[in-house]
Amino acid sequence: MSAEEYVWREHIVRRLREKRKGCEGFKEIIIQNNRLIDHVAQLKSDNLKLSVENEQLRNAVSTGGTGPNVAMVTLEKKLLAQQEELTELHKRKGENSQMIVDLNVKVEQQKKLLVEKEHSLYEQQTVNNRLRAEVQLLHCSLEELKKLNTTLLDEHTALQLAFSSLEDKMRSVQDENRCLLERIMRYKSKDADKLNEENESIIRKRSAKLKRDLEDAVREPNSLNNQTVPASSGTPLHRNSTSPAQFVGSLVSDDDFDEASINGAMEALGLDEDEYINARFSAGEAMHEATRASIDTLKASGYLGQPNPTKILMKFEAHENESHAVRWSPVERMVATGGADRKVKLWDVGKGLTEPRAVLSGSSAGINSVDFDSTGAYILGTSNDYGARVWTVMDNRLRHTLTGHSGKVMAAKYVQEPIKVVTGSHDRTLKIWDLRSIACIETKFAGSSCNDLCTTDSLGSTIISGHYDKKIRFWDIRTEKQADDVLMPAKITSLDLSKDCNYLICSVRDDTIKLLDLRKNQVISTFANEHFKISCDFARATFNSSAVKIACGSADGTIFIWNVNGFLETTLKGHRNDYDLNIFRSTAVNAVSWSPNSNSLASVGKSKRCIIYSDS
Repeated sequence: MSAEEYVWREHIVRRLREKRKGCEGFKEIIIQNNRLIDHVAQLKSDNLKLSVENEQLRNAVSTGGTGPNVAMVTLEKKLLAQQEELTELHKRKGENSQMIVDLNVKVEQQKKLLVEKEHSLYEQQTVNNRLRAEVQLLHCSLEELKKLNTTLLDEHTALQLAFSSLEDKMRSVQDENRCLLERIMRYKSKDADKLNEENESIIRKRSAKLKRDLEDAVREPNSLNNQTVPASSGTPLHRNSTSPAQFVGSLVSDDDFDEASINGAMEALGLDEDEYINARFSAGEAMHEATRASIDTLKASGYLGQPNPTKILMKFEAHENESHAVRWSPVERMVATGGADRKVKLWDVGKGLTEPRAVLSGSSAGINSVDFDSTGAYILGTSNDYGARVWTVMDNRLRHTLTGHSGKVMAAKYVQEPIKVVTGSHDRTLKIWDLRSIACIETKFAGSSCNDLCTTDSLGSTIISGHYDKKIRFWDIRTEKQADDVLMPAKITSLDLSKDCNYLICSVRDDTIKLLDLRKNQVISTFANEHFKISCDFARATFNSSAVKIACGSADGTIFIWNVNGFLETTLKGHRNDYDLNIFRSTAVNAVSWSPNSNSLASVGKSKRCIIYSDS
């Protein structure tokens, strides 16, 4: 059987089935018609029987049968019955006719409905065909977009490879530059050594000459009796009136320790070179002992009378999962925390409640940092969903959502309150946002993932950012220029700025905290301990309100508090033990925050808990 024959046979069968379906509306009419036909046949049969009987009766009458009156009466009764039956039949016939009319009306209605259905079916088929054409066009467009996306991916891969090669070249150039700098430093050191040798030779010659002059003076009579300091020194001093160490320590300080001072002191005391050096050493030892005693006094008093927050004021479960960020409100006794459960929570510390004052939602991934504006009216949070959000503290509403980064956003700060915000991301960029238009107005390309940032003043003219490539970068938003970078020994996890904007602390992944003087852009102190380990790439260190103490959490659950002078004041171990389960479990501390209005410290970590420390 050919394919064409099979097609038309299928078409005929389909049309017959459709015709059969179309007869369903006439089924009742056909049944009623069949009943009427059967009833008419039955009536015809009865009529025939009655006609036969009537004929028989007539024959009987005509033949003069017995009882003609009785037969007539019987016939009349039968005739009357037949007439009544005929009347009933006529009545039924009229009813059947009316029923047929009604059924015809229904048939017409069904035909109209069928026409409407066919028309609607035609329209639906037309719409279906149009939608199929649109789907086909969309499929073609999708294929074109896939091809375009593949092309863009290839271009992106090529650009990424080119960027990687350029980055490798940059690193090689930086290494070469570092090597050149080291060589220059070595050459300068050699030059300095030569200069020192020349100076030492000159000093030795002058010392030899001085010794000869002293020997000549000793040979003269009464040369050393009652010797005094020359009148130009201002105060007479007999040699035996005080010890050489005391006199040398008072006469020549470290600030004016030069050759002229040495010669003047030696002439004044009548000492040779060895005696003079011993006197200076004794004076230095005395000054060192005094300095050490003052440092011990500071340690005992907690540095200028400020006690450390060693008592646990509150301990509560802050989030369902790991807690990443904590920050005090600048105007209230309130703490904001952010965690991996995608929520920012506000806690009233002053009331001592363990239930959150508010839960700020809207993020679709974990929170990395939280921060208040200077008035405490707005709270700024960053997230792993490549965005940052601004909530109002008064009504706990989400006001702005800042999206545009292609990597997780690690930090955000207000630049010009309350209209501008700067964000730092792992996509190697910093973005400045205008909250009035909710748009990015400037993008700074750092070349490395940003882990934290801060601004230097209320106008936010300078932005400081810490990066994965071990550099601290300085950005002036008023100009396109970038200040010199400061290189750290390892990648940077956090930054915090003192209130006077003169000092910056930087937590580094080599388990140290660096203190920088921003007036010189130099590291002036390093804080470390054999038990101190940075817990993660976003671990936060912080100044207290007076910028005399530094706090940072460790990977073993301990919080270390240093004095800016360099010594460790105390350690807090509230995160180390889980007393509810009666087991010892070390949990890393991710972030700490000092209260700006009191000597209180808040900390969060991987144990989900937030702990508030106080000094009373």
